[in-house]
Amino acid sequence: MSTDTSSTSTQTMDQVVLTGVGGPDRLRLRRAARPVPGRGKVVVRVEAAGISFAEVQLLQGLHPFPPRLPAVPGYDLVGRIAAVGPGVTGHRVGDRVAAMPRAGAWQEYVAVPAGGLAPVPEDLDAPTAVSLVCNGVTAWQMLHRRARVRPGRTVLVQGAGGGVGTLLTSLAVHHGARVIGTASPGKHDALRALGAEPLDYRCDLRAAVRELAPEGVAAVFDHIGGKSLDLGWSLLAPGGTLVSFDSSVEGYQPGQWFRPHVPAMRRVLGWKLRALLGLTGGRRATQYYVRPGDAFREDLAALFGLVGEGVLRPAIAGAYPLAKASAAITELMERRTLGKLVLVP
Repeated sequence: MSTDTSSTSTQTMDQVVLTGVGGPDRLRLRRAARPVPGRGKVVVRVEAAGISFAEVQLLQGLHPFPPRLPAVPGYDLVGRIAAVGPGVTGHRVGDRVAAMPRAGAWQEYVAVPAGGLAPVPEDLDAPTAVSLVCNGVTAWQMLHRRARVRPGRTVLVQGAGGGVGTLLTSLAVHHGARVIGTASPGKHDALRALGAEPLDYRCDLRAAVRELAPEGVAAVFDHIGGKSLDLGWSLLAPGGTLVSFDSSVEGYQPGQWFRPHVPAMRRVLGWKLRALLGLTGGRRATQYYVRPGDAFREDLAALFGLVGEGVLRPAIAGAYPLAKASAAITELMERRTLGKLVLVP
């Protein structure tokens, strides 16, 4: 990744900038002025920022809500408050916090709204903490707030080797659920260690899942979208829940920002209408999108507690400096990782 060092002020910082649609080579490391907190905001010195498929979609011109380029990517972060803006109460310089700005985390300092902050334990390392901010809360809320899976039930986790998938698998097993997880064969041993029953995502999933769960599954967690949702719906037991939380962008052209996500929206809406008419046998479908707020803070605190108790051990696939953001995103795009990739400024 090339570097722009035109500014040398002591009040500058490093940041990763997406300069255009394309591959990892469109990411640039540059110097920029440190932000100043406006009213209701704080500036956080970033300790770790997450890397996710949202950034892959941005690179490929296929994110449903693209920023104006050039832009700093980065969905979530953990760090310490370095400055407090006017009107902020309850937060002080030095507080360790998590935030989910959805963009802008891939830099040394970030200005974020104070109302979206969550406290972070002092004894938790930054890569582990940031792996729980977006991915962990997503997994927790899909399991407990959307699907409301009961102990003893069977669930199917698509992409169980990913950042969300590994946490979802661990949380479901801890909750007493049986987990069938799809992944490439190279990740199967790791999934077994988490307590899952792995399946090759390229196999005949309908037949394989039916063999393991003849009566169907209580929940399907799907990050693929499209026809994969049809498969998941067909595998639900009566009263089961299908949770769609992303859409694959494979096969779409750069610039089709929202198009990859329309098939999932149409399917879920159709099943919701049928459920209202009582035509689904109690089965239901929902789309999930993580949001800040009181529930976010409550669930993140619960996740931090599980890590502190030694119950949850998030898989960190790698921690990279900002200058290696291109290499990190390449690893994610090539699906070589198990767990969460992070940037450490």
